[in-house]
Amino acid sequence: MAENRYRIEKDSMGEMRVPQDAYWGAQTQRAIENFPVSELRFPRAFIRALGMIKMAAAHANRQLGGLDEKRTDAIVQAAREVMEAKLDDQFVLDIFQTGSGTSTNMNANEVIANRANEILGGSIGDKSPVHPNDHVNMGQSSNDVIPTCIHIAALEGVEKNLLPVLCELEKALQEKADQFDPIVKIGRTHLQDATPIRLGQQFSGYASMIRHGVGRVEQSRKHLAELAIGGTAVGTGINTSPQFAGLVVDQLNEITGLGFAEAENHFEAQGARDASVEASGALKTVAVSLMKIANDIRWLGSGPRCGIGEILLPEVQPGSSIMPGKVNPVIAESVCQVAAQVIGNDAAITIGGLSGNFELNVMMPVIAHNLLQSMDLLANVSKIFIEKCIRGIQADEERCQQMVEQSLAMCTSLSPHIGYDAAAAIAKEAYQSGRTVREVALEKRVLPEDALEKVLDPWKMTEPD
Repeated sequence: MAENRYRIEKDSMGEMRVPQDAYWGAQTQRAIENFPVSELRFPRAFIRALGMIKMAAAHANRQLGGLDEKRTDAIVQAAREVMEAKLDDQFVLDIFQTGSGTSTNMNANEVIANRANEILGGSIGDKSPVHPNDHVNMGQSSNDVIPTCIHIAALEGVEKNLLPVLCELEKALQEKADQFDPIVKIGRTHLQDATPIRLGQQFSGYASMIRHGVGRVEQSRKHLAELAIGGTAVGTGINTSPQFAGLVVDQLNEITGLGFAEAENHFEAQGARDASVEASGALKTVAVSLMKIANDIRWLGSGPRCGIGEILLPEVQPGSSIMPGKVNPVIAESVCQVAAQVIGNDAAITIGGLSGNFELNVMMPVIAHNLLQSMDLLANVSKIFIEKCIRGIQADEERCQQMVEQSLAMCTSLSPHIGYDAAAAIAKEAYQSGRTVREVALEKRVLPEDALEKVLDPWKMTEPD
């Protein structure tokens, strides 16, 4: 490109050529050139949190006398634009960068400083009257800003996105449990026929799994609400006021309404990422639950003629490019793939959490990316699962009844009356002759007919006395 498409900026290491119209500066440009690893970038929630922190810090520094009104107002306006996604194209750095996230913190500092200078009538790149380090980053370090970003973005994701959708999913599954409660079907253990169960009971188990998952995610909120801001470089709070963290937290709570608090111990808050690991563990458990539910639904709806076929799934798209009329359980398959990704993300977060060396964790960008991606994926796919699958599931009641009557496990309720061995012999004869347990038991007169009908009542087997 022509030379006039660039400007020359300086940092502590010397000169750098920066695109003329870019709001970022020399340090960001170095990171662009150092880390061309992937196409992965920090998500919107993280950039929003960055803008939020810089806005709150400017207000705090104004209250503490560190910033004048003019600089404060310009920084606040620029930071708000970051929050509102007006400058997202200026956040250009790869996730796989410096482990502290310093490059991305400086990306924010430079973008906000240059935009603030523009607002004040100055030129991009002049670092005056607003300097990225001296003013935008005043009282902060990447080492407390980035973990604070992770917690803000994660807790906002939990409260405003994930938990509402999971609660909706639990409700949808419970509605199906109520709808299907009268329908008796065969239970299965080890993929083999077992004693009868009601379809509603089966779905009530799914609803309970999600309800428990909601509780686990809710438990992670307490530690995500603790913010590292104020610890600066190593947790001691060097180069900032003891009142700074409290003022920033007050501003953040005013913006989000989420009840953040200064970390109980800044050395833990910066040296460890245990809250992220804990939250990811809860997300992984939700993913495991979703995969179990989705796989059960796929199998229960298999067929339509040569599978289990106890439920009918909504038909959302053709299933084959070669087999006309084929329809596949694609929504459930999507859920399973998300679950696999979230489980993999948790492994990366776990390894990241292990990398807290002395006073700093040095895998924060990848922790942030995976944690926030897991939340988004679970929320998005759960919403689709509700709308395009769960709510449209219907039961094939006739198929359920037929399979119950054909099951050899019906002999289980005979065992207390005629003994295990005699009941097993009836099951074996029924299997070999192709008849039902009821037919063989009637023929052998193992119990009076009225007593046999009571013992072999499938409904009573789902609610034994």
